[in-house]
Amino acid sequence: MKRLLGWLLAACLLAMASGCETVKGVGRDVEKAGKTIQRTAD
Repeated sequence: MKRLLGWLLAACLLAMASGCETVKGVGRDVEKAGKTIQRTAD
């Protein structure tokens, strides 16, 4: 039972870490889009 809980905990941590990376990527994309819009408006 402890082994199963250990694997579940590891899977949850991995999922959370990859989720954070995805959010960072979206943030970078939005920032690039904003810069492009700013350059176009100038």
